[in-house]
Amino acid sequence: MPDRSPAVPTPMLARLRASDPDRFLTALFAPPARRETLALLYAFDHELARARAVVSVPPLALIRLQWWREVIEGAPRRHEVATPLTLALAEGRLLADDLLALVAAREIEAEAEFADTGAWFAWLEAAYGGVAVAAARLLGAPAPEAARPFGTLMGAARVLGGVIRHAREGRCLLPADALAAQGLVPEAVIATPAMAALAPLYAALAGQALARGGMRPLPRAACAAGLGAVLARRDLTRLVRGRALPEARGLGDRLAVMRAGLLGG
Repeated sequence: MPDRSPAVPTPMLARLRASDPDRFLTALFAPPARRETLALLYAFDHELARARAVVSVPPLALIRLQWWREVIEGAPRRHEVATPLTLALAEGRLLADDLLALVAAREIEAEAEFADTGAWFAWLEAAYGGVAVAAARLLGAPAPEAARPFGTLMGAARVLGGVIRHAREGRCLLPADALAAQGLVPEAVIATPAMAALAPLYAALAGQALARGGMRPLPRAACAAGLGAVLARRDLTRLVRGRALPEARGLGDRLAVMRAGLLGG
């Protein structure tokens, strides 16, 4: 069972609770001694994701990502995430190679052009699957790569659920071939992200994500690294059925994560 400590016991968990309630819920099932570092990993990923979201053109995003690359490589920076990240790297709680791979994946995202669905899934595997691998390694999984499909599934659900938000930022993270199959182009999605014509595209990509498989059980102590896939399956199934994603998590979603966490995955 998750540790019954106070709801917001540490700075990074408090930050995670505010910025990413889904990951906060899954992090509660990590061993208490690793929970704050897991929240730090997710905070780092959140900063990488913001690199493109808060700027108007890709080159500025690449500059922000280079700043994080330099932090990982040892540049001292005073920052609420960078400072504890430097310490976690020095102590071996997180590995530089894992984090550098996440920066590289977000550099691909900065250009936001996926010619086909294969390239789109490859990016999801690198960006979101890579976070799951780093989390599994932190939590002591002997084969952390086994967590990559869990993260990839979560990434598919997050990107499909974030189309309207991405459009507000002036970008579309959907593969061009899937858009073309519906007679669409990225510019049309950015202009009208709530169009009904996107529903079949969502259903098709969600179905492909659910069909990819490759998930093997994670060790109980590392199950938190894959719990995001529980919510992803539920969201992707909703899209396959033509239903809208909930604006906030209901009791059913939370109970599904709790059940999986208590049973070890």
